[in-house]
Formats: sequence, C-alpha cells, structure tokens
Amino acid sequence: MRIIFMGTPEFAVPTLQALVDAAHEVVCVYTQPPRPGGRRGKELTKTPVHQRASDLGIKVRHPKSLKSAEEQTAFAGLDADVAVVAAYGLILPQPILDAPKHGCLNVHASILPKWRGAAPIHRAVMAGDAVTGVTIMQMEAGLDTGPMITFARTQIEDKTTGELTEELAEIGAQLMVGTLIDLAALHPLEQDDEDATYAAKIDKAEARIDWDRPAAEVVRQIHGLSPFPGAWFELDGTRVKLLRAEVAEGSGKPGEIIDERLAIACSEGAVRPVELQRAGKPKMDLNTFLRGNAVASGTVLG
Repeated sequence: MRIIFMGTPEFAVPTLQALVDAAHEVVCVYTQPPRPGGRRGKELTKTPVHQRASDLGIKVRHPKSLKSAEEQTAFAGLDADVAVVAAYGLILPQPILDAPKHGCLNVHASILPKWRGAAPIHRAVMAGDAVTGVTIMQMEAGLDTGPMITFARTQIEDKTTGELTEELAEIGAQLMVGTLIDLAALHPLEQDDEDATYAAKIDKAEARIDWDRPAAEVVRQIHGLSPFPGAWFELDGTRVKLLRAEVAEGSGKPGEIIDERLAIACSEGAVRPVELQRAGKPKMDLNTFLRGNAVASGTVLG
C-alpha cells in the first residue's frame, strides 16, 4: 500500500520499520519538529522517528501544525491509500483524516475504550491493571474514540512502563502489518463510551513518592513512572529516583528506613528499592547503591 506514516517517539519506530519490511511504500513520514537537545541544549535533536526515516531514505515533514490549508493540500497531494499513526503528538484536522483512501489508522497502547489519552501505559501500570495491550483504531475527530479494528493483549505483571512500552511497540507494529493485509474485509467495532477511562498526561508533581500510601500502591507508582519521569524521594538533600522496587515485610513510621537493606515503611507494609538513580548519576542496583550510600535504620525520609 501507499502509506503516510505519522509518529514521533521510540514507541512508533517499530511500526515504521515493520511497514518498510513488509514492502509497503512509505511515501512520507510526519513527525514533531526537531527540538533543542544535545550539549547544553543548543543543538536541535531529531525525533526517533525522524532519525529512522532518514536512515531509511524516506522523505520527512515536521510541521508545527496541520491546520493550514497549505499543509492539508500538501498532505492530500501525497495520494496515500492510508495514513498510519503511532504517538504522533498533533491533533489531526478532519481534512487530514479524510485525505487517504482508507483514512487514518492509529496504534494505541491500550485496550480501548479504557485509557484513552496521552499516557495509557503509565496509567495502566499505576492503576494496578492486570492486562493491557494495543488497539488498532480507525481515527475520527474525538480523542481515541474511533471504531476499533483489532487488538492484542499482554500481561502487565511487574513490568515497568519502559519495559511495557518496548513490548507494546513491537506488538503494535506486527498488529498493524497484519491489519493492512486485508483492510477492506475488516469490520470495525464502535467503542462503548460508557466504559471509557482517560489517561491524563503525567504531571511531574505526581513523581514525588508519598510514603503515606500502602506499599503496593507505591510500587505501582514507581514502576508506572519508570524510567520517565521517575518516582523520587529525597535523601540527605539529594533527589533519588526509584526505578524498580518490591513490597517488603516490616512496618514503621511512613518514610522510615526499617532495616539495613533500605526497606522503607509505608502506611501499610514497606517497599524495598531494587534499582535506584541519584541525580546526575547512572542507575544502579541496591547493592551498588548501598556501598556508596550507607543509610542507618531509623532514618526518616523527607
């Protein structure tokens, strides 16, 4: 098929690659504009999708908006059979949705209608969901409200958002390729809006760990925010991110270190760090952290 691909972060890269590997003609890639990054933020950094498209020799466009008649005319002029969208990051106006022969198909990282919105993987982990997955959806003007074409499930277990994102990216890539094999024969299913939940964008204020919550909830917060933005606490005036943790035995005042292995008391039970990262330092396992950061039992975290 003749395809326009629209995506931005690392999550979208496997779908772009899978389309190329399946011998589809990706006529153009749309992505977010390069943004300041690199050394001291002075160099403009291409998005992961932009970089992969460049490596594949595919033309890239990165408009700041698709609302202008000029941009919409250019999009329609590509004469695509379908647009494939994966975490693009811009609202698609109706003329964009209508331009390809088969419209725009979205790779969404949840089982819709649950977790519509910007952060479905984070929210599924933080909520303690047992299962999540990927939905291929026919896009319409509403936020992730379009008819569902197909979906695939996976268990969350003790995976972090980072690990689950990588897994769902690969699932979504293969699911999209399979969907395109016989697209005209598929029968999209309308979503039930009464079952919908909203995955709000992660606010940095959510990242500070509240030890007044039960240990199981704290572990879900840690895993749900790992690796970004990273759940954190302060130790000796320095911010420490917890990237992985487990529920531990013991009790004490919330925020109190209750043993020499850095178990931290919560309102119910305790949490033991497994993987940590001090500000400006690489991540490390608990043993490595304790060798350079001995913390006495009885210490109460701020």
